[in-house]
Amino acid sequence: MRNYEIELENRIAFVRKILKDSGASGIVFNNSGGKDCTLVGIICKMACDNTIGIMQPCESSRNFGEDMNDAEKFTEQFNIETKVIDITPVKKLIVEILQGETTLNNASVINIAPRIRMIIGYAMGASMNMLLAGTGNRSESYMGYFTKWGDGAYDFNPIADLTVTEIYEFLRYIGAPESIINKAPSAGLFEGQTDETEMGVTYTAIDDYILNGIVNDSDKIIIDRYHLRSEHKRRMPLKYGDKL
Repeated sequence: MRNYEIELENRIAFVRKILKDSGASGIVFNNSGGKDCTLVGIICKMACDNTIGIMQPCESSRNFGEDMNDAEKFTEQFNIETKVIDITPVKKLIVEILQGETTLNNASVINIAPRIRMIIGYAMGASMNMLLAGTGNRSESYMGYFTKWGDGAYDFNPIADLTVTEIYEFLRYIGAPESIINKAPSAGLFEGQTDETEMGVTYTAIDDYILNGIVNDSDKIIIDRYHLRSEHKRRMPLKYGDKL
């Protein structure tokens, strides 16, 4: 287990240096009420008092219920300013416009909301001279379980090196609400969605593979498939002259 007392000190220093070097006056982060944004929000608030969490619920009952309740719970506990923007009408408008031009598949539709959230996060950040903090973890990155140019876009990320297992350990150390720690991880992209059910493998299995190289045959097939097909998400777009 990591020494989370030292980890916290180092990450606070990391965030403060980024702010100093950039000349930014604060931080915004997209607050879904999940484990990752909770840890990011707490670290950023400890590094900079001018930290704002933006809740952007969209369509699903979990977004407007359990997740919003948890988002409010931890921001109240750690005195983090919050803004709420319902992006449901924006997503519906985009879908309506596109349906007249193409046949949308499931992947195209579910990735719209994360990209809207990225646009709003950057727009609000720019209007207030604030940086957008990323909330993705190492396990999601390895699996490619994030939206390219959606939640995969940010100015800095203070937790990108942490697996989901380590995120939970850190949250317990820092005293985050138990409701956030105990609920099933979900991107809330559609009704009833959970990360592990959608991927077909648990984060425990993913993390054991990443950290220790231990995995059973069936989980290895799934993890390797996700990792290989998502390589394009973990690098900058190819340009002519790049080595292929």
